[in-house]
Amino acid sequence: MAKIETHRSPFLPTKFTLEEWQLDNQFRYRCSEAQRKSSDRLLAEATLACESAKEIVRTNKEETDHRLLEKLDDIEFCKEELLRIRKDTVLEIDALSVYKQRITDTLRSVKRNALAICEKCLIIRECRLGIDLVHDDVERNLLKEREVIQEAENLLSRILEETCEQIRKLKATLYYIDHDLENKESNLHIDRRNVTLKENDFNLSIYHDTSCFDKSITLNDWELHTNSNVINANKEMNNAKRLRSHIDTIIKQTINELNEQKSITNEAFRQRIEQTREAKTKLELEHSEIMKQVTTMSNNIIHIKKSIADKEGYMALAHTRLGHRCQRPEMELTQDLVEVNLVKEIHELRNVVANLQQMLYEAEASLRYLLKTQIQLEEDINVKTKTLKIDEVDCMTLRQNVDYYAY
Repeated sequence: MAKIETHRSPFLPTKFTLEEWQLDNQFRYRCSEAQRKSSDRLLAEATLACESAKEIVRTNKEETDHRLLEKLDDIEFCKEELLRIRKDTVLEIDALSVYKQRITDTLRSVKRNALAICEKCLIIRECRLGIDLVHDDVERNLLKEREVIQEAENLLSRILEETCEQIRKLKATLYYIDHDLENKESNLHIDRRNVTLKENDFNLSIYHDTSCFDKSITLNDWELHTNSNVINANKEMNNAKRLRSHIDTIIKQTINELNEQKSITNEAFRQRIEQTREAKTKLELEHSEIMKQVTTMSNNIIHIKKSIADKEGYMALAHTRLGHRCQRPEMELTQDLVEVNLVKEIHELRNVVANLQQMLYEAEASLRYLLKTQIQLEEDINVKTKTLKIDEVDCMTLRQNVDYYAY
């Protein structure tokens, strides 16, 4: 707005024009009207917001109450399931404890078996002399018999350990179930209290701690945790039932295996005794054949040595000729067919001598083996009678006292 410039004293107030006065009034009217309209709009929005907030709060509370009741039903269901599986687990622990005592009694009875007689037979057979001190079918079956007895003890011991371990697993499962039940009970107590709370109750407060909201435990994790406890409990109970079913048959199977091995060992003794009787005659015949073979092999060695000696002359001749030809002068020192053939002759003579040397080595080794076999056969023939006494008299008499009983 343009002002009228006049000469005035510095202490007089500024004066406006009439136009300025009118414009100012109009401006005030417009501002006032705008403020009234804005205020009316805000009042309407506030009223609507309050109504909307009231509805939202009511809906949210009803939804939360519904969810709480649903959650209480879920917890109650899980609790009943855990209580049921807990009862079954306790019963299975009691049943498996009875089987544990049965295994303990069976193991104690098996340890009183005929292991000492089996050991004595093994020790007696160590007195066999020379070639007869062999790891034959009798010894293998005696060792097998000892192994069967020890395996029976080990099997029962392992089953006893498995039973103890299965009882431990069942008790561990029971511990987790009890812990889960305790947590479920605490959860029930908390959410039952939450269901009864109203918005106008006393002692309500704002919860400022948000640490629990940061945990990564989802509803699925919660359900999986209880399901896992139930599944693990069912799994361990099924394992325990299978174990008890196995224990029911183990004693009978063990005694049958022991008696079966005893019969196999006795049959091996009878066969070995018959083989020893037959072996004496066969060894005498074999001794005669070995003597003939020793003579033949000795003659063969002499022949091979003579053949090697004959080749030494040919080798010296070829080397001498080659040496002489190395003395040819100047252009006469050519690599002609004669030189090629001499080199070839020397190479082949070396191969022939090497083959003969190898044959001589093998023949001498064979002769040494034949001589050693001759000595062994002579020793075997001398100890057959003692072997028959050990197996037929000493061991078989002792084994008549071996017997097993199913307890």
